[in-house]
Amino acid sequence: MSDDQKLADEWAAALGAQEGAGQIEGVAVEQFDEDSSSAKAPLSVEERKKLDSILDIPVTITMEVGHAKISIRNLLQLNQGSVIELERLAGEPLDVLVNGTLIAHGEVVVVNDKFGIRLTDVISQVERIKKLQ
Repeated sequence: MSDDQKLADEWAAALGAQEGAGQIEGVAVEQFDEDSSSAKAPLSVEERKKLDSILDIPVTITMEVGHAKISIRNLLQLNQGSVIELERLAGEPLDVLVNGTLIAHGEVVVVNDKFGIRLTDVISQVERIKKLQ
C-alpha cells in the first residue's frame, strides 16, 4: 500500500467517513462514482465524455479563517509577534472557497499532526448561482 493511500485511509478513519454511509455529523454527502448514473437520468456517452474532459482541471481550494483591513502604515509596523485582529469570532466556521467562490463552511481538524477541514455546511448550487448574479 502506498504512503498516499495510507494517509488517505488515516484521514477517512479519523473523520468517520467510512462509517455513517455518506453522513458526516448530520450532513448528507453524495459520493461521486464514475460508474454510477445520476439520480435524475443516466448520462449519455456524449455527456460522459464532456464530464470526463473537465474532471482533471485543477482548481484552487482555500480555507479562510478571516480577514482584516489595515493601513499600509500599520502593515509596515508589523513584526514577529504582532497580532492582527480578524473580523471573525473564535469558534466560527471557516469559509471554504474554490477559485474564490464560497462553496462550504467547515471546522479545523488535526490528524497525525496535519491540519484538515471537516465540512459542516455545503452551499447549495442555487445559492452559489445567486451570488454570481
